[in-house]
Amino acid sequence: MAKPSHLYLIALGSNVRTVSNGAPKRVLENAIEVLEDLGLLFHAVAPIIATEPIGPSQRKFANGAAVIETHREPEELLQLLKATEQIFGRKSHGQRWRARVLDLDIVLWEGGIWESHSLIIPHPEFRNRDFVLRPASAIADDWRDPITNLSLAQLYARLTKPRPAPR
Repeated sequence: MAKPSHLYLIALGSNVRTVSNGAPKRVLENAIEVLEDLGLLFHAVAPIIATEPIGPSQRKFANGAAVIETHREPEELLQLLKATEQIFGRKSHGQRWRARVLDLDIVLWEGGIWESHSLIIPHPEFRNRDFVLRPASAIADDWRDPITNLSLAQLYARLTKPRPAPR
């Protein structure tokens, strides 16, 4: 019997130019090609955007999002994404939020909530990150956060809503 397919929303990021891939935008484009070759079916890919870094990194990021389909369960997909990051030269240890050749995160999946020792879905920080919500809402605005039940469009609107200046 064939394994059932699952839909996932993944976030992609890079802020390191490499000799083999070029600028961060090209790193993301190449990563999508590699992931397709590894059997992921891409339903939608957001336009890649340039964003400011968080933390100590000084380089701007190229960020994107994709809706993918695979027979892999969340832990299996995570292993595939981490192996792909390593193919592109990402180191698995070191300072948090440092420059990175490739960052691939599972943001949401159609199965709702997933928790294990190595993976939490939905991604714990995605609701607060413009660099995730902006591209994600461009391709999957009606996907819902299983914790808040808000759509990606609603979450992005809340994140970017102008607020009055403090008095």
